Amino acid sequence: MQIRDVAYEILRENGMTTVFGNPGSNELPFLAGMPEGFRYVLGLHEGAVVGMADGYSQVTGRPVLVNLHAASGSGNAMGALTNAVYARSPLVLTAGQQVRPAIGMEAMLSNVEASALTKPLVGWAGEPSCAGDVPRSLSQAIHEADLRRRPTYLSIPYDDWTEEAGVNAQASIGRRVIRSALPDPARIAELVEDVRAARNPALVLGGDVDTQGLFDDVVRLAEILDAPTWAAPSLHRLPFPNRHPLFRGVLPAGITPIADALADHDLVLVLGAPVFRYHEYLPGPYLHEGTRVLQITDDGEAAARAPFGESLVVDPGAVVRELVKAFADDADRLPQAFTLPGDPQQGSAGRVHPEQVFAALRDTQPTDTAYVVESTSTNGSWWRQMDLRRGGSYFFPASGGLGFGIPAAVGVALASPDRPVVGVIGDGSANYGITGLWTAAEHRLPVTYVLLRNGTYGALQWFAGLLGASDAPGTTIPGLDFTKIAEGYGVESFQAGSPEHLRALLAEVPDGPRLIQVDTVTTTPA
Repeated sequence: MQIRDVAYEILRENGMTTVFGNPGSNELPFLAGMPEGFRYVLGLHEGAVVGMADGYSQVTGRPVLVNLHAASGSGNAMGALTNAVYARSPLVLTAGQQVRPAIGMEAMLSNVEASALTKPLVGWAGEPSCAGDVPRSLSQAIHEADLRRRPTYLSIPYDDWTEEAGVNAQASIGRRVIRSALPDPARIAELVEDVRAARNPALVLGGDVDTQGLFDDVVRLAEILDAPTWAAPSLHRLPFPNRHPLFRGVLPAGITPIADALADHDLVLVLGAPVFRYHEYLPGPYLHEGTRVLQITDDGEAAARAPFGESLVVDPGAVVRELVKAFADDADRLPQAFTLPGDPQQGSAGRVHPEQVFAALRDTQPTDTAYVVESTSTNGSWWRQMDLRRGGSYFFPASGGLGFGIPAAVGVALASPDRPVVGVIGDGSANYGITGLWTAAEHRLPVTYVLLRNGTYGALQWFAGLLGASDAPGTTIPGLDFTKIAEGYGVESFQAGSPEHLRALLAEVPDGPRLIQVDTVTTTPA
């Protein structure tokens, strides 16, 4: 066997048979003769490649292989990599390196100090010490990504792939690494007593709740405790039905607003989220007197960097199930009716209001639709109109890095072919991941892209006002027609001229990708 044969067996044993990539010359020896059962998903830019893999990994919950080209391709991927890091997506990034004799003299396409290139974003990075170490290094990259829930990076000289595999190379095939993180019974008993003693407990839920399949479990817990429930700030996945009577919305991403929102609660359980991911700098005390925060997470790094509160590093699902069991006798307090959205605000001057767009999506799309959202300035309108009651319904760039939406919708659709997928994309962010449309067209994915065009970087204009920089240049982008751009990539496109026209278009079931452009009024994220 050659080294590449062993590598493919390691990938197969770990369920990593879908490979996302944009190849260069250094990658060709690995890709040549790809074995049966593997699927290569081509993206036209490395940022789009990582966005697709990020969406795919978030749906499957498994490590995903990303194949990049040396240093240049890795550099192109770095912006999208920030989103994958904060989504805790276990991507395994491999990059082709020059042949070993040429690295030291920095021949063309050498990846100089390759293991340092993607740090500190990745959780682990390496380059095998010799060809015989490639299988073990690949296995380590996979297991490091899975255990840390963080991308890893492996640079591999391309002359290694055709080397003969030594006697120990196959030892990494079929190797398993399993983490067992059951909570200590004494600590669970203490936690149960803390909750029982609390006058007014509350829950704050993070994206990990949805990623780990705990959506229904935390709904049950909240109902049993009759606990007001927030989504954590800087939300990238929806962990709770947003029309549930116990849902209080997404916490604002500022120190003082969070302290004020939680002021009436003596105990706040933070499940599957950092404490906290702030954005706007609104200083003040982290919490008001009398509020205690207890974080429950399997992310040791998030626990270590939290500036206040207590942290329990353990599987959140195990804790949720133990709490549900302990408080099962209180199940008679279940809320009944979900709240209903109000009438959407109306547009003006021939432009549709984003609330009208989202009301149309809510009324026309199946209830199990997965929405990939990258329209930051319409965030407030989104939550006022949408009604999302299932796990896996909402995906947003976890680090705020633009270019996630269009390619991530491709990854979500590839990973969940039986579920409708809609990308809600702003005209500012669309430009960063536009090449993802080509991949959607190549794979005939029935993704509906709803593109909101207002000719501005709306969120940037709003933030400029907050910072007293409203005269800053570069916040408008007039003259873009995404229907023509999408058609060039092979995607059927429409211009919706009115809310009624939009609803008629959305009511049709797509048999391939489509883009619907809507001219909208400019709104703010609040």
